[in-house]
Amino acid sequence: MAANSNPYVSRLEFFPLSIHYTHTERSSQVDRAGVSDIIVKATSSEGVVGWGESCSGANLASVLEALKAMEPFVIGSSPWESERIRADLWHKGLWGFRKGTASFAYAGIDMALWDICGKTVNQPLYRLLGGLLRGHASYFYYLAWGDAEDLANQCAQGWGKGYRVFYLKVGKDIAAERQMVDQVRASLPDGAALRIDANASWRVAEAIRNLSLLGAPNIDFVEQPVPPDPIDNMKEVRARGGVAICANEGLYSAEDTYRQITNRTADIYCFSPYWVGSLLEFQRLSRVAAFEGLQVCKHTHGEFGIAAAASHHVLLTLPNIVEGNQQTAQVMSDDILTTRLPIADGPIWGTPEGAGLGVDVDEDKLARYYEEYLRHGQILPYKEDVLRQRDLTMGK
Repeated sequence: MAANSNPYVSRLEFFPLSIHYTHTERSSQVDRAGVSDIIVKATSSEGVVGWGESCSGANLASVLEALKAMEPFVIGSSPWESERIRADLWHKGLWGFRKGTASFAYAGIDMALWDICGKTVNQPLYRLLGGLLRGHASYFYYLAWGDAEDLANQCAQGWGKGYRVFYLKVGKDIAAERQMVDQVRASLPDGAALRIDANASWRVAEAIRNLSLLGAPNIDFVEQPVPPDPIDNMKEVRARGGVAICANEGLYSAEDTYRQITNRTADIYCFSPYWVGSLLEFQRLSRVAAFEGLQVCKHTHGEFGIAAAASHHVLLTLPNIVEGNQQTAQVMSDDILTTRLPIADGPIWGTPEGAGLGVDVDEDKLARYYEEYLRHGQILPYKEDVLRQRDLTMGK
């Protein structure tokens, strides 16, 4: 096909994996015990291997099928043409009609192609994306729901590891959440920032009231207090809530993200490559936010080290990121990398060394957690027994 001077993608492999958290993640939206994502392994005609990670979202099997459907557009193409491949997929492959699933899937292929490119020229990804604007990015400490003693212990542990931004889910039981927020504030020293995330669970008036109850002026920002549509929901809470507002739900595609940013629905926009379909789209839209005088927080649905590393490279090229970006490395029981991520043990991740993504995959662990998925399937974002119990109480 192509000569060695024009390498092409000769093979794609997909590995659905399941890895558990150290504890169950609970919020108004999810009740899940870990992460199931799909690892993408791309091999070039020159034998260079690139790694990527596709987010599973609600249903891993649908994302896996999307990846398989995308394969003909990728095999035989240059790894240097990821944006052209993506454009063809959206138009000729009709994935523009299913942008959410397409973005979750293609983001993993895109990472793997960039990894090949970086390894081919022996350069780290951030250099291919324009170079460093900063030498490090910082990440938050994810607090789990708990009683007063447990929350105090979590805060002490996080502070002791150097974390200065703490994150707590709300939106399910305001009375209990008010107690938890009070406990966290009492447990954290001066200089710590507390963020909350309601996952769009409040109405406008309810959000304004609840933010007052939770002490809005002392909250760093609230993520997605109300549903994203109509966009005036967020605008009104931003104007009346007395606290900085962060948007996440509603950034379901590149177009949605652009619409939200240019309509100034929030002060901070929390998204990632798998929301908008590629590393470059994440970088471009983050720079749109910068032009608007707004900030970006890197989002996670729960992720392994490959997706974390790819997004970190982009963060290092941006002028407008927050302190305390999102991560789940801290709560993962394991990963598939040969070395532990810096943010598994502290808030700071510096400049990665090595070509491409700068991480190496432990293929024994890859095989182990692939087998875990084959045996037990996707780690669902909900507990089936909880749903059945709810149906029983509703008389179904």
